[in-house]
Amino acid sequence: MSDILAARSQMAMSLGFHIVFAALGIAMPVLTAVAEWHWLKTKDEQYLVLAKRWSKGTAILFAVGAVSGTVLSFELGLLWPSFMERAGPIIGPLFGLEGFAFFTEAIFLGIYLYGWSRISPRAHFIAGLIVAASGTASAVFVVTVNAWMNVPSGFDLVDGTFTNVTPLSTLLHPVAFHETLHMLLAAFAASGFLVAGVHAFLLLRRPLDRFHRNALVIALLVGGIPAVLQPLSGDFIARAVADHQPAKLAAMESLFITETGADFILFGLPDVSTQTVDYAVHIPNGLSLLLHGDPQTVVPGLDRIPRQDWPPVAVVHIAFQLMVACGLMMAGTAVWGAWRLWKGHLETDRRLLRTLVAMSPLGFIAIQAGWVVTEVGRQPWIIQGLMRTSQAVTPMPGLWIPMVTFSALYIVLAGVVVWAMWRHIAAAAVVSRERKAERNAA
Repeated sequence: MSDILAARSQMAMSLGFHIVFAALGIAMPVLTAVAEWHWLKTKDEQYLVLAKRWSKGTAILFAVGAVSGTVLSFELGLLWPSFMERAGPIIGPLFGLEGFAFFTEAIFLGIYLYGWSRISPRAHFIAGLIVAASGTASAVFVVTVNAWMNVPSGFDLVDGTFTNVTPLSTLLHPVAFHETLHMLLAAFAASGFLVAGVHAFLLLRRPLDRFHRNALVIALLVGGIPAVLQPLSGDFIARAVADHQPAKLAAMESLFITETGADFILFGLPDVSTQTVDYAVHIPNGLSLLLHGDPQTVVPGLDRIPRQDWPPVAVVHIAFQLMVACGLMMAGTAVWGAWRLWKGHLETDRRLLRTLVAMSPLGFIAIQAGWVVTEVGRQPWIIQGLMRTSQAVTPMPGLWIPMVTFSALYIVLAGVVVWAMWRHIAAAAVVSRERKAERNAA
């Protein structure tokens, strides 16, 4: 294994592990705040128990997310020193703001977890809102850094050096807005569907349990609305990719030849050697229509990109198809769930409950696939059009050793997290049964 492949593999493993906890860290405080708001409004103790159970789960996930995020920050400097040296003056302020948001989140999460009986209910609820807002802000700053790597701006390039850097200009360019919106919607949809799947599973075992019914409604609202909005956000970001990263767009659609009235390709396996896509379904003129609103618009293909600048086409295309498929299934299930909720049959529709259980991991599969599209689709560039990934990697040899070590560590950590969350969910089920028995006895 070459050093650059080892460095990229280690970074991919770290990002793939951390993004799960980052997404949950964005959405779980919102789920908890909604439950607590219901308790403040109705004084229904079930919502109070629900908020406390979700907040303890959030604490477990936050701890692992904080550790894996810290590892990532070290890896940026250790594996990609040339990138940090050149881009540091531009993206450094964003990482500084992300650090401020992270510390705010950590401080107020501590107040939230230990303040249930020590501060007023209103102050406690506000602390929860600050946790939710700071977690979201952290994601915005980090994803904005990635958006800058995709569409670098806010500087002059003189003799290979970034000069005349405009402070915080990275926050203002349009790709940053589209990419952060897409990521935030994905985080809420994935987390909402995961939580909905857990409570749907428990409802299948104990039908009509009001604790899990209330949890399922909140999870579907927090996850379902973003799932329905996500295809619209995807359309916006696809147009931005077409404008700024034509090679990535061509790889996503396996568009080898520039076409007037380009088809939208569903499924299929790209063959780079023959520049064809096997087993694909073509929607005539669909890509031109979606990107430009005109079915006869020209869409540049990979033939306009130097061969050495092509991203890995098959990987990007398959990841894009997987992301879209997962997103569409989640949006359809969200609409189905909303209809059954409106009809008053949400917790009794066992077919819907089984579907929600099956759908629970799809959001995180879509997030992983989406980041493969974003990161692999930008290759061979670490900063689009300006710096190749091969120029940024550290000259230190033997990078396969930390790659294998960190991979083993993440596998162990994942096992520990799954075990801890399983025990936490099992304890929640016991609490629910005990509270039901108390009500029946009363």
